[in-house]
Amino acid sequence: MIIIGELINASRKAIGAAIEGQDAAAIQKVAGDQHTAGADFIDVNAGIFVDKEPEYLSWLVQTVQQVVEGPCAIDSPNPKAIEAALGVHQGIPMINSISLEKERYDNLMPILAGTDMKVIALCMSDEGMPETVEDRLKIADKLVNGLLQNNVKVENIFVDPLVQPMSVNNDFGMEFINAVEQIMQKFEGIHTACGLSNISYGLPARPFLNQTFMVMAITKGLDGAIVNPLDKKMMANITAAETLAGKDNFCMNFLQAYRAGKFE
Repeated sequence: MIIIGELINASRKAIGAAIEGQDAAAIQKVAGDQHTAGADFIDVNAGIFVDKEPEYLSWLVQTVQQVVEGPCAIDSPNPKAIEAALGVHQGIPMINSISLEKERYDNLMPILAGTDMKVIALCMSDEGMPETVEDRLKIADKLVNGLLQNNVKVENIFVDPLVQPMSVNNDFGMEFINAVEQIMQKFEGIHTACGLSNISYGLPARPFLNQTFMVMAITKGLDGAIVNPLDKKMMANITAAETLAGKDNFCMNFLQAYRAGKFE
């Protein structure tokens, strides 16, 4: 499972204040903790600061990479902000995210074309959010083929079929999970990823629902997630589910996590 640490997001009150106050120590603590907990990418988002987003996103990348030897997921639909952040990023980042919304697609594709950057391909279009497996597959097909035609390697594409709340529609959970399975089957070598906490929006016991939904999605092939890596129960569930789904050779990851006390 490729873990994208979600906590450095300006929409979170403490993070927004740290960005605005240029509190590097606060940002670096959150980044370092996520990296230590198992994040492969540290997501950085300064989206609430519309006028200063390029400046703040660049600052976030530099601040994070001063303490984390690893890549960021640059989280913005704003091409100017992404280009500014890319100008200071060390190594190969992830772009979060391109979609089939025309303005976003047209602005971000030239930045991605012919590069080795990872990219989240979000299943949204100008027609709105997909509800069924068929809706998601239609968007995914256009996004993936567009990226491939622009020389983005299939193994660098992470399709996000888009999680929507169960409190709105009883079918949203399985429509997402079945879309994951079909996308993984259709495009050999591709990845899937999502921010899955929307599934429990408006319901009680949200962490429990999120953890259960993650396990269900892993059994269908989900191999990337935008999550809080400091959630020990979530991380333990991910490790156990991947082992039980046959994605952990000789159960080595499970045994390593057990010896480290991660199931206590």
